[in-house]
Amino acid sequence: MEDIKEKLWTREFVMLTVCNLLLFLNLQMVLSPLPGYVKEHFHAGAFTVSMFTTVFALSAIISRLFSAKALEKGKRNTILFLGIILAFLATLGYLWSGTLALLLCMRILFGVGFGMGSTTLPTMASGVIPIRRLGEGMGYFGLSTSIALSLGPVIGSMLLEKQGFPSLVYATLIVIALIFPLVYPLAKKVKPPVSASLPQEFTAVPRKKGFPKTLLLPSLLNMLMSVTYGGLLSFINLFGKEASLANASLFFLFNAAAVVLIRPISGKIYDKKGHKALLIPAAAFLIGGLWLLSYSTSTGFLALAALCYGLGFGTAQPTLQSWMIQLVPPQQQGMANSMYFNSLDLGIAVGALILGQIASFSSYGSMYRYSSLFLGIFIVLYALYLLTRSKDGSRLLKASADNRTMER
Repeated sequence: MEDIKEKLWTREFVMLTVCNLLLFLNLQMVLSPLPGYVKEHFHAGAFTVSMFTTVFALSAIISRLFSAKALEKGKRNTILFLGIILAFLATLGYLWSGTLALLLCMRILFGVGFGMGSTTLPTMASGVIPIRRLGEGMGYFGLSTSIALSLGPVIGSMLLEKQGFPSLVYATLIVIALIFPLVYPLAKKVKPPVSASLPQEFTAVPRKKGFPKTLLLPSLLNMLMSVTYGGLLSFINLFGKEASLANASLFFLFNAAAVVLIRPISGKIYDKKGHKALLIPAAAFLIGGLWLLSYSTSTGFLALAALCYGLGFGTAQPTLQSWMIQLVPPQQQGMANSMYFNSLDLGIAVGALILGQIASFSSYGSMYRYSSLFLGIFIVLYALYLLTRSKDGSRLLKASADNRTMER
């Protein structure tokens, strides 16, 4: 019976991972090519083009906040299917968006639907993963997000360039339509996690209503890391032109390879030793990747930078998500996943804005070196947290020893 409980690769887990891959692939296939399409087709200025990323991010963030509350109230299936339907309709609406205003509305609608789906699917996944293999399970589950982040922009750009915008939309419609037959059987079968299923070390989590303040630090760390990823998503092609790199977008493919390699390993380390064994080494790899990238003048050097960055990103992402899930009681796992993805989206949006301004005054190579300062802040904040925890633990041990001495 114990073997069954500890089984990770169940049908439900595999199907939820595939659904998450399809949802994020739908997003990434459009997210990267859309600014170029808007600029060329509508002759839009830089500010107008940036609005398509901003309104999507804001609508997704707001949607996740409401979705997390609804999940706490047991409305999981409603949020799941409503989110997928809205994302499907918004994607379909791109075909009929003949004006900037209408296309902007479709992006807002898609953000709302995506926010619902991207909150519910990982919450369902965390409910079918054995608690003692949570780090490993979320590492594998998170691979779907990383693969979509890496392959989606490449596929979308190729479709737009060779087949045109309608073909790109039809392809993304097929991708999101595949989610329905996969997720429908799981809606009734996958039950929400209950506190009785948790081992003793996790049942001690306070069950306070409202926003869990324990999520603030990992959310901030996730945002700081995502700032650097926002610089990659937004400016890697422009950096390639500056550095005379013909295929700078290959960075994402090499990055994906490193992520696929490290995620299962980092997940197992997390389950044995926790986040304190992973986050600082991950930040160091991220910094190394950014500095290598900033000096890249060949595809080989670009690949090395991407592999280094991917090792850090593939370690930090699932570690932060698993940590956040374990900081809250089961009924607030939706809130934890919401905060994880909101801090990710906010970091990417902030990164695109701030790093773009830095690049305008220097160069894209310098911009990537400056972006590593956000990871320096990451390390400082996390080190202070560990130091504080260590002092608190020492005080507790000393107090316990004093009590035993008095009893004697």
